[in-house]
Amino acid sequence: MTRFFYIIGTVLCVLVLFFLVIRTPDTKVGAMEEKYGLGTVQRLCYGEEGNCVRVRDEGNPDGPALVLVHGSSDSLLTWRGLVDELDSDYRLLSLDLPGHGLSGPHVTDRYDASAMMAAITALVKNNGIDRFALVGNSMGGWISWRYALTYPDRLSALVLIDASGAPLPADAEPARVYLGAVLMKEPLLRPLLEQVTPRSIIRQSLIDSVYDASIITDAIVDEYWELLRYPGNRRATAIRATVDRDAAYGNRLSEITTPTLILWGDADEVTPMSNAGMFDSLIPNSTLIIYKNIGHLPQREAPQKVARDIRAFLIELEASNPSP
Repeated sequence: MTRFFYIIGTVLCVLVLFFLVIRTPDTKVGAMEEKYGLGTVQRLCYGEEGNCVRVRDEGNPDGPALVLVHGSSDSLLTWRGLVDELDSDYRLLSLDLPGHGLSGPHVTDRYDASAMMAAITALVKNNGIDRFALVGNSMGGWISWRYALTYPDRLSALVLIDASGAPLPADAEPARVYLGAVLMKEPLLRPLLEQVTPRSIIRQSLIDSVYDASIITDAIVDEYWELLRYPGNRRATAIRATVDRDAAYGNRLSEITTPTLILWGDADEVTPMSNAGMFDSLIPNSTLIIYKNIGHLPQREAPQKVARDIRAFLIELEASNPSP
């Protein structure tokens, strides 16, 4: 019996040591703010709960306002190329959604559409903006079209970039799920992934989301890997994996009245082209532009093209609906 407990104790010690070796701890708040804060980290706190998110207000303060909403496990840094292209003409507001980037977790662990939309509303109200164009990629696109259904009077335009949430027929092309997302869907793995996040998984997930893998540099991999490990973000990611996306709302896309531009990479395997076709067919006043040899993150792979098409779309809208 003594030998049995000795063996069990030895095995447990080995497992603990192995865990300590492979464990990837949280990153340090100060170090991340210095590295990814773009100079000064601005925080906006809102609501009775006192939730806070990291925000940016840049570009031309007198230009039309655009609000940029990133996707899952991303941050406002995904928009840097687009901001550089549009900042002379437009006022550009962006945020790290709750549970992302330098915002950290939501104070009550809410990551549904309503909680995400509340952060967007707080951002525009805090900056005195009544109407704006809303631009969203991936999950941010899902949040954006949900916002258009909920607050149509606030939007001048809607731009969906490889957005998620379109209702699809049973025979639609299957999506390629990020490796990290696949692992997060396993309940038994979630607690482990909150402590062990191999850099290789982040790298592979990024490669899976683009057409040209050469753009996934070491610096970009580090950005996603380190910000995912910002205190509280991994737990938020695990919780978000269980959130109901309210699929029934997809049947209401035909109710969207906001002029909509749909931008899509033809090589997107995360939200394949069938999604683009559904958005275009269901949203009444929509325009679809397809990018050849571009994946799920056009704002990363082709920011000049995305900026060009957004600018042309907004100029055409302004010409057809001039302000008094």
